[in-house]
Amino acid sequence: MNAIRQAQNAYGQTNQPIRTMRGTEYETVARITHRLKSAAAKEPFDIVELATAIHENRNLWALFATEVADNDNPLPKELRAGIFSLAEFTNSHSSKVLRSEASADALIEINTAIMRGLRDGGAAA
Repeated sequence: MNAIRQAQNAYGQTNQPIRTMRGTEYETVARITHRLKSAAAKEPFDIVELATAIHENRNLWALFATEVADNDNPLPKELRAGIFSLAEFTNSHSSKVLRSEASADALIEINTAIMRGLRDGGAAA
């Protein structure tokens, strides 16, 4: 392959759309929510798969909590507080799910609401 063809391939137009931060957040929440749904619906029950999905979801919500706790975060204070509260609930409820004291439905519903907000361009909390 000659140098011109290599340059065209490297710097030419791609078929991939440019991802926005909101789009990346949506894809991440969607991927984790899909894993939660899949693990929660699995018959027979697979605790390793569920624990892995919950761990990923907890990490996601820990990141959200860290971001909204930053004073430089541009979101309105009320929205930041709501997201932080959801992160706390998610962490607490996840423990109940892992102890078989609750279902993952609430975690899935919260993530779905966040995805709806990200998709619609509005605040989701």
